Amino acid sequence: MAPLEPWEKVFIKADAFLATAHGEMACIYCHGGQQSPDMETAHSGMIADPSAAGRGNVCATCHGDQSEHFDKSLHTSLAGYWTTLDARSGVEKHPELETMFGNHCSSCHTTCGDCHISQPGSVGGGFIDGHLINKTPSMTRNCTACHGSRVGNEYLGKNEGFPGDVHFRQGRMNCVSCHSGAEMHDSNALCSQCHDTSQVKYQSTHRYSGAQSPSCESCHDQVGKSGDAVIQHVLHAEKLSCQVCHSVSYMSCDGCHVAISEKTGNPFFKTESSYMSFFIGRNPVQNYHRPYEYVVLRHVPVAQTSYEYYGENLLPNFDALPTWTYATPHNIQRKTPQTASCNACHGNPDIFLTEDKVKPEELQANQPVIVPEVPPAYGNP
Repeated sequence: MAPLEPWEKVFIKADAFLATAHGEMACIYCHGGQQSPDMETAHSGMIADPSAAGRGNVCATCHGDQSEHFDKSLHTSLAGYWTTLDARSGVEKHPELETMFGNHCSSCHTTCGDCHISQPGSVGGGFIDGHLINKTPSMTRNCTACHGSRVGNEYLGKNEGFPGDVHFRQGRMNCVSCHSGAEMHDSNALCSQCHDTSQVKYQSTHRYSGAQSPSCESCHDQVGKSGDAVIQHVLHAEKLSCQVCHSVSYMSCDGCHVAISEKTGNPFFKTESSYMSFFIGRNPVQNYHRPYEYVVLRHVPVAQTSYEYYGENLLPNFDALPTWTYATPHNIQRKTPQTASCNACHGNPDIFLTEDKVKPEELQANQPVIVPEVPPAYGNP
């Protein structure tokens, strides 16, 4: 094959890009380098991803409102990971865990460009549309490129035998229909719905911190209220999360282990098992915004030996958090096995997380979510 001509190597659709606001600016405004017809000189000091510098990146020059709090966004800070690592480990283990984190977890960090220009580097990179900056990220090439194995497969109906989420199948809703730009750019934005953040400093470190936004009731605002024709909504109200009745089976994972390959020197991970499950358990994060007694639980891929490649006993407080955690599966259906009858749940031990379904080494950790006694059946099935 003949080598590409110079103009074939350009990653910009010139006519389309030049017609945009970004196309009115010189390349060096964002990428640095030097204005020169000589390629070596032009690329000297070039910045490949101008948005990688966080709060001080070049995007902030024009997009100040979006960039002001972006360094606190969970997509950038990855603070949610450290919330659980801190709880299970203790600060004395940070050097080993920070090395592990840098090798295996930090690639999930995103920049402005990872959502608005290209696919994230962790999934191979590559421009979405020839360097055009897209205001709305692509659902499949940005959002579910990272959130694919669970959220994406559930929502799009890629798990064999299970339909896609009703909001996708019938509503044709994409990720940003529910998850706003404000939420993505500032993980503390949810706190401002109830609190004056100018007076109190808030820093969200968990994706279930703050208000549910949106909650199911954001659209289904009559559910559970007087006049609701579905009596089960009224009876269960704040006792059950909506997913308890309206989710179907979803993916759980066991025991992810991380290491460095002896052959290639590259970091890798290996999960013990992945499987479809559906379990109802007690709510481990019961609070004002999530008052439910019962929620859907998903097993997260952690084990006491997950990080043993980097040192011994790195998770001495392993039991500090459940391994079956609060879940909001993206596979909502109007009719599910649970809605078939009252006794599809009541008196049915198969769908409740009881001790016999938990690994012996994880029993202590999961005491807050294990259901000690299945709610009794109503009359005859």
